[in-house]
Amino acid sequence: MTKTRKLVKFYIRQILRNYPQITLISLITLTLYLYPRSQIKPVAQTPPPSKFIFLEPTVDPSPKSKNISPPQVSANHIMILDRDSKQVVYQLAADDPVPPASTTKIMTALVVLDSFPLNQEITVDTSHSDGQVIGFKIGEKLTVEQLLYALLVQSGNDAAEILAQNFTGGRQEFIDAMNTKAADLHLTHTIFANPTGLDEAGHYSSAADLARLADVAMADPEFARIVSTENAVLPGNHVLTNLNELLGKVPGVLGIKTGFTDNAGQALVTLVDRGRPLIIVVLKSTDRFLDTQKLIDWSYKNFTF
Repeated sequence: MTKTRKLVKFYIRQILRNYPQITLISLITLTLYLYPRSQIKPVAQTPPPSKFIFLEPTVDPSPKSKNISPPQVSANHIMILDRDSKQVVYQLAADDPVPPASTTKIMTALVVLDSFPLNQEITVDTSHSDGQVIGFKIGEKLTVEQLLYALLVQSGNDAAEILAQNFTGGRQEFIDAMNTKAADLHLTHTIFANPTGLDEAGHYSSAADLARLADVAMADPEFARIVSTENAVLPGNHVLTNLNELLGKVPGVLGIKTGFTDNAGQALVTLVDRGRPLIIVVLKSTDRFLDTQKLIDWSYKNFTF
């Protein structure tokens, strides 16, 4: 005990013995006077609570693998994306730029949804016959929404070209808008040269980019509703049948887009939800539906969510 503390205690005892009526306030005042300030430690102040409280997640949202080997498939490029955590759960050459075929129409539809009112009426003024077409005749009138059904359900190249030609500035401006949106979405292995997906120099994408694009597209309720449609009938007695053979047959499949050209091979972008939504992309496949079905079954067996 220091001399100062001893002195303070001595004075306090003397005061209390001789002046029992002394007030507590006077005693405290005397103590502070006699006790050096350097010996008094300040009381720690509790900071006020933050206006916003950010909580750490209590569980890791990423899927956990059981290390079951992936199935043997024919696709050369694969991407499986967990939509909830945005984690890649499986990939194979997923960043390689390759012809995307009609999976291109996912971007075509997004640009249309950004640019046209759904009830806008368009008159067909040019016939188109390249690749998969619905067979619209010159003079037919259809709404943008009806053309989107033709584009996404039965993959009509003529629907894609009609929409692109009626874009403000014309077809090339539409393609430029597709590439601008690709850049905005950071699709770094994607360039579009046409709105249909027909083989053309400088027209390519990747399994990873298409998975990211599909994730954005399925957030649009109009897009999601159309790609989940199995059959539709348009004015002019155009009967549409969805080219995705898994839709309505494989549990949990909700769309979204098929593709095929001689150069691209078979392509398929799929959204499946069996309690956890996954986007599965297969490119350069010889059996896209069987490949995707194998990958769906394996994903829900191998990963816990």
